[in-house]
Amino acid sequence: MAYSDKENILQLVALLKAYEIRNIVLCPGSRNTPLIHTFANHPFFSCHAITDERSAGFYALGLALNGGKPAAVCCTSGTALLNLHPAIAEAYYQQIPLVVISADRPMAWIGQMDGQTLPQPGVFGSLAKLSVNLPEIHTNEDRWYCNRLINEALLELNHHGKGPVHINIPISEPLFQFTTEELPEVRVIERYQGLNVYDKAYDGLIARLNHYNRRMVVVGQMNLIYLFERKICKLLYKHFTWLTEHTGNRTIPGIPIKNFDAIIYSLPEGSPEQEQMVPELVITYGGHIVSKRLKQFLRKHPPKEHWHVALDGKVCDTFGALTTVIEMDPFEFLEKIAYLLENKPTNYPRRWEMLSKHIPEPDFAYSQMKAIGLLLKKLPAESALHLANSSSVRYAQLFTIPESVEVCCNRGTSGIEGSLSTALGYAYFSERLNFVVIGDLSFFYDMNALWNNAALRPNLRILLLNNSGGEIFESLPGLKMNERTHRFVTARHTTRAQAWATDRGFYYTAVNNMEELDAAITELTRPEPTEVPLFVEVFTDKTNDIKLLKDYYHSFRNR
Repeated sequence: MAYSDKENILQLVALLKAYEIRNIVLCPGSRNTPLIHTFANHPFFSCHAITDERSAGFYALGLALNGGKPAAVCCTSGTALLNLHPAIAEAYYQQIPLVVISADRPMAWIGQMDGQTLPQPGVFGSLAKLSVNLPEIHTNEDRWYCNRLINEALLELNHHGKGPVHINIPISEPLFQFTTEELPEVRVIERYQGLNVYDKAYDGLIARLNHYNRRMVVVGQMNLIYLFERKICKLLYKHFTWLTEHTGNRTIPGIPIKNFDAIIYSLPEGSPEQEQMVPELVITYGGHIVSKRLKQFLRKHPPKEHWHVALDGKVCDTFGALTTVIEMDPFEFLEKIAYLLENKPTNYPRRWEMLSKHIPEPDFAYSQMKAIGLLLKKLPAESALHLANSSSVRYAQLFTIPESVEVCCNRGTSGIEGSLSTALGYAYFSERLNFVVIGDLSFFYDMNALWNNAALRPNLRILLLNNSGGEIFESLPGLKMNERTHRFVTARHTTRAQAWATDRGFYYTAVNNMEELDAAITELTRPEPTEVPLFVEVFTDKTNDIKLLKDYYHSFRNR
């Protein structure tokens, strides 16, 4: 029997089967006919025909209540969906897992006097545990997005209590093409809530963990320090390649690899060397990763599995390969699996470590990168480092920093606004020296931070990198700008911070060459307290900055 040719329908039906949601209540209609046809003609599903949607919702609720497993109800577009509202409310307050599937018109026709149309996504408000609106599938990204949304909705049926979810599915004409012979293979995302090593339900998870030889842990931003016991470090470290950035702080049981951007860049595309570096299993914890190159690498060469460990248990599919969500504290997870790892030899971590050691730390000529490198090299121990977004946080990753330095950055949304204000708020109660590395656009965007009534304490030291615009935009691959476009994209300017900094009580230093830079950074990083906050403004040429950075990366390809 052939099924609908609509890919979003096929994804939905295949995942309902994978989650073993067998009972489907079907209401009549034309827009949902492709759904009805596919459900009714697949041998796995037990279909129930109910004409009245209000009754159908409660009938499905009864199926779920009696059987103990989720049931689904499928309706056509328009007011048919609104008749399910009472059943949704009852399922929500009685905590019954109910899937509402609504066919819909394409979004372009909502509100255009077309028949049976109204805004359907989110129509149940807070009474649905989750409401998703599936895309119509035209690209691989659509396919991934559709799969992820369905997984999220079905996982939510039993997450922190049971309840209803709503899956809205726009369907374009033609509606009645039934040409697909089989349901597609689909990715199923599973969620483990807590990890009890004595629970046999976890045997499969641990077996999979031990099955893989190429295992990688990627740690995102974490605004804390977590010191693993020495015994745990020895048990864990040798089994994984550990990648993190400065924003991860001290949250890894050992010495992480931080220059992975350069390693990835050095690997010829499609080569055996690159293939050996692709992980089979990736485990992630923490927040955002800055490196776009790492994200692109793992999306283009996806691991067989990606496990994300987080207390909130949310689906976070950064690399498009998520298979497992582990809802628990990541450090508790690592400490538990440390005793479950089979002691078998693996060369994978050593390959990454060897390449990391062969990547030299850059020694740039006078530039923004040189200024950051000098600062990080001379940072006093136990200081706090605040990195503004865009170039500052990326360039800092090229250099090592003392382990005891705490790194802060607004990477939740990665915007340039507020970097300085956040740093000042942190520094106000801090007993450490607080260093701020910030680009000109970020600084002038947020310069009112220095104007606020809050006192500027002398523990504050600012390094402003001023090359008269956002030079990072000039390095974007594939972007070629004429003079008119260049003016607006890079926000060129001739502004200097001297008057504003001195007016606000800073001791100000301007830097225009290498000799001045050495002296200014030495003064800026002196560990002794000063009577007033310090401010160093480094002027560079953006074209030269970009050339030096590109030459550094290109050198790895020319070896």
